[in-house]
Amino acid sequence: MHELVARKSTRPIAIWLLVGLAMMIIQVLLGGITRLTGSGLSITEWKPILGVLPPLNEEEWSKAFEKYRQIAQYKYLNPHFSLEDFKFIFFWEWLHRLWARLIALAFLVPFAVFLAQKRFNRRMIRPMILLFLLGLLQGLVGWIMVQSGLGDSERVYVSHYRLAIHFILALGLIVYTLWFALQLLIPDREVFLHRGMNRFTRVILYVTLAQLIYGAFMAGLKAAPAAPTWPDINGSWLPHAFTSFGDRRFTGLSFLFDNPVVVHFIHRNLAYLIFVLAAVWWIKAARVNGSETFRRSRHLFPMLVFTQVLLGILTVLSAARQSVFLWVAVAHQFVAMLLILSLAWLLFLVRRN
Repeated sequence: MHELVARKSTRPIAIWLLVGLAMMIIQVLLGGITRLTGSGLSITEWKPILGVLPPLNEEEWSKAFEKYRQIAQYKYLNPHFSLEDFKFIFFWEWLHRLWARLIALAFLVPFAVFLAQKRFNRRMIRPMILLFLLGLLQGLVGWIMVQSGLGDSERVYVSHYRLAIHFILALGLIVYTLWFALQLLIPDREVFLHRGMNRFTRVILYVTLAQLIYGAFMAGLKAAPAAPTWPDINGSWLPHAFTSFGDRRFTGLSFLFDNPVVVHFIHRNLAYLIFVLAAVWWIKAARVNGSETFRRSRHLFPMLVFTQVLLGILTVLSAARQSVFLWVAVAHQFVAMLLILSLAWLLFLVRRN
């Protein structure tokens, strides 16, 4: 009875966290669109307050466009851009930044209300502090990433390494928010111990994290159009890059992390590995009684893996058609987030001790 009363009192906090989680998922998707449309460097100034409003007249648009024309992306990549072209990429970056501000409000205003209502107990203080610190860190990394692209006289896109850090931190924040909410929502009777399933799920999680990092590299290097064929890679099972080392731009570890075709190959084969691991996991999970919640949700993870592999194939095959590629790639990113959240959900239910 005491547990039920406690959960009812914290339910508004859990709902608040889940709403914030949904908003963060949308923010990551907006970030993906921003990257895929090459919009990330379109706003050359950071104005936390005044930047809420876009240019409101032709004079302001002309000034914003003139500032964009001073950076390397315009000079080397988009010298053909008209003002209308600029307005298109400006919109996505502006919306991405605006949504970040809305997320901040969505967390801070209810936080103040709950604080006044004294809904927070002592056990929530440390997780709440960590949640806000992760949010601030994510904003700081995003700002550094954009500034690095604006400050480089030759870079037309931000580094794919910085993009991967920004993406993985966003996923970490999303997963942590979900975990925090589950602690407030899920009763203890739905959590059970199974060391073997927990260990195997963790292994899959680590492989999936590597896959997501390479997914960010794919976006940053625009590696999908580098091999828009399936199941082969440009007519070969093993990319030409592995049999010919004449390209001196990629040596040592750079060969694995900077070569678009090699990154594409690794990303694709990690997907096959995860597909096999998910099938094995599903067979093992069928033999585990676990809790009722686990039995109901154990099919979700394999279904998401199957959907993600299918979307990955469609993303590659649509790479030559930009209008289709954009939205298929965004759907691919969305399911990737659901996939990592499903693994977090399973690890919450299946503990090792």
